[in-house]
Amino acid sequence: MYNGLNFIGKVSSSTVGRLWFHLSIKRKWQFFALFLLMLASALAEVVTLGAVLPFLAILTDPSRAYGYSGVSTVVEIFGVTSAGQLASVLTIVFIACALVAGVIRILLLRFSTLLAFGSGADISRDIYRRTLYQPYSTHIARNSSEVISGITNKVASSVSILNQLIVLMSSSFLAVAITVALLLIDFRVATFACGGFALAYVGLSILTRSKLKENSRKIASSQTTVVKSLQEGLGSVRDILLSGTQEVYCSIFDRANQKLRYSIGSNIFLAGSPRFIMESLGMVSIALLAYVLSMRVEGVTAAIPTLGAMALGAQRLLPILQQLYNAWATIRGSKQSLIDTLVLLDQPETEPSDSQNLASPQFGESIKFRDVRFRYAPNGPWVLDGVNLEILRGDRVGIIGTTGSGKSTLIDIVMGLITPTEGRVQFDGKSLSPRELTAWQNSLAHVPQNVFLFDGTIAENIAFGVSGKDIDISRVTEAAKLAQISSFIENQNYGYESVVGERGVRLSGGQRQRIGIARALYKRCEVLILDEATSALDGVTEKSVMQAIQDLGGVGTIILIAHRLSTIKHCDKVFELDHGRIIPRGSYEQFIKLNPHFSRGAD
Repeated sequence: MYNGLNFIGKVSSSTVGRLWFHLSIKRKWQFFALFLLMLASALAEVVTLGAVLPFLAILTDPSRAYGYSGVSTVVEIFGVTSAGQLASVLTIVFIACALVAGVIRILLLRFSTLLAFGSGADISRDIYRRTLYQPYSTHIARNSSEVISGITNKVASSVSILNQLIVLMSSSFLAVAITVALLLIDFRVATFACGGFALAYVGLSILTRSKLKENSRKIASSQTTVVKSLQEGLGSVRDILLSGTQEVYCSIFDRANQKLRYSIGSNIFLAGSPRFIMESLGMVSIALLAYVLSMRVEGVTAAIPTLGAMALGAQRLLPILQQLYNAWATIRGSKQSLIDTLVLLDQPETEPSDSQNLASPQFGESIKFRDVRFRYAPNGPWVLDGVNLEILRGDRVGIIGTTGSGKSTLIDIVMGLITPTEGRVQFDGKSLSPRELTAWQNSLAHVPQNVFLFDGTIAENIAFGVSGKDIDISRVTEAAKLAQISSFIENQNYGYESVVGERGVRLSGGQRQRIGIARALYKRCEVLILDEATSALDGVTEKSVMQAIQDLGGVGTIILIAHRLSTIKHCDKVFELDHGRIIPRGSYEQFIKLNPHFSRGAD
């Protein structure tokens, strides 16, 4: 199987080598223990085949049994004095060898399977962890379906490769051990039989390798497309129902799913079908072997031990050769998924910081933007273009501007989620170290326009990221009151233990927004950023919420991106963003005096 082994060699030195690098020390030691178990299994097979010759000989011609090496040792150990006693002892020895070999193979199967899938769990956890610790700029630059497909489907394919590599190794040991034993029994016959089987599998690997490679690419791309179509269809189900376009999305899903399932099925067929060809060839070989041996001078009776040993060896060898081929085909057919998995595993790892023990950085008095420019792509337009801005500790800052003017991008830079393409952001005249940046992010609370709620209780959503046993319910209720949502919650059947549904589907837009505000207030941070956070609230509720926030103790600085002018009514600084450039507008009153046309509809 030169082509198959050559391919495996290439995989081992590149993709699988990279996968091995990501395994923990514990898993690597477990693989070493598995290697020893493989050797034990191979040895057991050799002993079993070695025992079959004297066992069959004593049954056909007791006098010939004494001519086999090892029988004299058995005679001395057990004090055998007759052929009948020897037959009994050899029968027991053969049965014991067969049982031990079977137990070792069962242990090998269990240990290898658990090790492969345990390693798969480690890989999934590592990918998810590395993904969550990537910079915000990385997340917005790629499609989430790629990550979801990678962590679920493609890791499963990678686990299958890992499992098949273990099968490949163990089967190789067994195949070599059985072949050596058969060669010792009858060199010419074993060479003919084993060589013929090996050449047959080499020919099959040559015929199927291009199809397996093509299926590998189709499976990897289709897995991502299937997840993408599911996300898009379920995420826009309201619009789909209203427009009656269910069949359009079903068709998109069906095309990708059909390609995926067909390619997987094709690989399974290509990997499993040689078994039936080889079983037929094996039967033919045994028949020819029996005929050839019967033509010898000694006759068919003398050939029975050799024939039996060869038949048993073939019965053991053929499934192992099929396992070898199946492992090769599976690895070949899943290689692209493994490559995609390794791309996610190779993401730079960031050491997590203990957010509980991070002291807030000593900013003192100001955050300054100095000639900040930003764009999302190297050749893209400037979203921010030469921004100079200063925010002092304790300021109430309002930022207004048309859609697409760069308001949210500006806020992302303030929060340290993205870094300027050009220019600098300074905290008291200096840039922050990574640890200080983490502390800064822990010191602020952010309420976006579209608040994400997970399928949990209201209390869990307000105390976002806090485990259930550590939630301070008194802080939850206080935050809910300030966000003007406590009356609604307390009127629910289960109060703060009521479940909001996936993405808060059981709540109105205004209720989701107020829970988002309560979440920010629960953190009791010194900086509060509201990114059009009151846009879903009616005027009366917005006024109450904003008054509560203004009167809130402990919040040093508030930054508001305004949807309505009434939102920034209490701001002492107003900035307008226009085509990526910042325009200072003074206080709210000064802004209205200079721009009276904005005052209409302010309240």
